[in-house]
Amino acid sequence: MSEVRTTRTGTAAEESGPRDRHRIAVLALPGVPPFELGIPSRVFGSAVDETGEALYEVVVCTADGRPVLSDAGFTVQPAAGPEALAAADTVILPPTHAMPELARGGPLPPEVAAAIAGIRPGARLVSICTGSYVLAAAGLLDGRPATTHWNLAPEFRRAYPRVLVDEDVLFVDDGDVLTSAGVAAGVDLCLHLIRRDHGAAVTNRAARMCVVPPWRDGGQAQYIDRPVPEPTVATTTATRAWALERLAEPITLAELADHARMSLRTFTRRFRDEVGMTPVQWLTAQRLEVARHLLESSDLPVDLVAHRSGFGSANSLRQHMRTALGVSPIAYRRTFQPAPA
Repeated sequence: MSEVRTTRTGTAAEESGPRDRHRIAVLALPGVPPFELGIPSRVFGSAVDETGEALYEVVVCTADGRPVLSDAGFTVQPAAGPEALAAADTVILPPTHAMPELARGGPLPPEVAAAIAGIRPGARLVSICTGSYVLAAAGLLDGRPATTHWNLAPEFRRAYPRVLVDEDVLFVDDGDVLTSAGVAAGVDLCLHLIRRDHGAAVTNRAARMCVVPPWRDGGQAQYIDRPVPEPTVATTTATRAWALERLAEPITLAELADHARMSLRTFTRRFRDEVGMTPVQWLTAQRLEVARHLLESSDLPVDLVAHRSGFGSANSLRQHMRTALGVSPIAYRRTFQPAPA
């Protein structure tokens, strides 16, 4: 399984209600791409509890409270100014295409620097794509792991040599500072945060509303060469669907290849081209996802969780969870099912 790049553990599930929503401020800077700007509002706005109550309050703000011009040529009218940053529990920085000086390690514009400085201590900081340049220019990524769009990683590394850049992952969770790669990886990171805050059930509901996959491993490679196959070329799609229905059973590579009616060599190559990981890594990732859901949403004994997710034994599940997530099944369950007071 691809490694989840989480160097500091996430927070426990938070209790939220109509009077205590997690406050998110999205800082729109000049030259912001509309797609990335809209990701937080769309994804977090789809996160609701079992009664349909919104769990997050998302507000778009600017550094001085005035409108900014997007890179699509239309103006973004903010709902607030920098005061929203001082009140936010999480601050999200979409990219900007109007500050070329940041690509050279130059300083932030004074009004942006002042707005960033006004973020309250303890707030969670998140960047989407080249929003990481803003965090880096503010000195908030010094000595920390981070990512950005793979195509700009060499430039980013030259401009900010103190940042521990990893361009091979979709996102990096460093506890209170999280960075994501380009465009769609921002969706992955927002869903990751919902899961960190509220668990799989809430995340799955939000993902369904947004019609996106609920989970892609943060350690999954950003840039995977996935050419669209010719209509006559077989794919592994049907075999993956077949395997997902049988995760609790032992599944060999030979059985997967046989189902796809391919040789082992062809199947393995085509699977990696389409998915970005080996069949064994993919199976492990899917089984971990099932195990995490069961640990979050049920009181099943760990042995039974291991059996239903296809790991066979509690010891095997424990080893895989420690490798991928750095925690045991019991510790993971406590995060989302704290003991009654």
